[in-house]
Amino acid sequence: MKAITTYKHRVFGLDVVRAVAILLILCSHSTILLFPNSEATGLRFIQFFGTIGVDIFFVLSGFLIGTILIKHIENNQTQPKHFVQFWVRRWLRTLPNYYLILLINIGLVFLYKNEIPNQLYQYFFFLQNFFEGMPDFFTESWSLTIEEFAYLTGPILLMFFAFIFRKLNKWWFLLMTLLVIGYFIINKLIFHFSYTNTPHDFNWSHSLRKTVFTRIDSIYYGFLGAFVSYYYSVFWSKIKWLSFGLGSILFLGLHFYIYKNQLQPNQFTFFFNVWYLPLVSISILLLFPVFSTWKTKGLNFITKISLWSYSLYLVNYSIVLLSIQYFLDVSRLSSFVKLLILMLFWVLSFSLSYVLYTFFEKPILNYRENLFRKRYRDT
Repeated sequence: MKAITTYKHRVFGLDVVRAVAILLILCSHSTILLFPNSEATGLRFIQFFGTIGVDIFFVLSGFLIGTILIKHIENNQTQPKHFVQFWVRRWLRTLPNYYLILLINIGLVFLYKNEIPNQLYQYFFFLQNFFEGMPDFFTESWSLTIEEFAYLTGPILLMFFAFIFRKLNKWWFLLMTLLVIGYFIINKLIFHFSYTNTPHDFNWSHSLRKTVFTRIDSIYYGFLGAFVSYYYSVFWSKIKWLSFGLGSILFLGLHFYIYKNQLQPNQFTFFFNVWYLPLVSISILLLFPVFSTWKTKGLNFITKISLWSYSLYLVNYSIVLLSIQYFLDVSRLSSFVKLLILMLFWVLSFSLSYVLYTFFEKPILNYRENLFRKRYRDT
């Protein structure tokens, strides 16, 4: 039996998406490194696109994982053991890097004599931002908890459907996706009417944008893209430029309106709490027909950045940026020295991600492929 969750042929367009997402995040973190206390419009603009980089990762992850689950359904691999195999593959992809960087962060806290979070144990179970904002420790892990619970939610629903109705088809996948999206939109409504009654305690990004309870739907919009791409591939390819145009108009129009009217989450709470993030995810998804059908090989360094993106995401902020800030007060340095520090930040980030990917992440991925190749060969 063939291992249906192995991607042997990379799609260059999706490598571009992944590379753009991580580069946006690195650019955003560069402004935090050099100008930590600045509220300049240009810097806030760059930081905004850093947040969009994470949204891109969410939709991309949903698109890829949704496609894997669709292949499970099409190959009639919907028994609990098949979903356990799916989870084991995902965990071998995501957990080793996560736990290694978590342990390094704990070590750095002791080295730099900082304060350990009271609920440190929650980081080992991805609970640090389940219902509320997380402590100021290993802060980039907020998106990883959302990813991990997204990997659990859909397959559990599919297992339930398979147990009740025996055989699954594409419509059960679509129903599962819509149920998850609907449920988490309801959670946003619950958040809106429960938490924003006390504005002095309300931080939109910390309390809503970065919590599992309100964000898993951002990944499941990618599932919708996977559904259309897989089952209606001719239509998906045919409308790719129209979809790209609509997505661009929606994204630019939405943010032009917000900027022109100076809308803020603390003032226009219902819009930002309930509708803003889904609209951003949908606008990003509408770009995917172009990128997912872009299979011509392009620049090799784009593929390299894509391969290193997970490692880059994990090391660039809590390890590289915060370490630089611990030893240097960058805000007091001259422009020339800041430029040197910026170069150092990027070189260290890429160098460490290369080491992490080459000597830790990739060997584990190779072990995963060998493990499942042997399992399928023996069945």
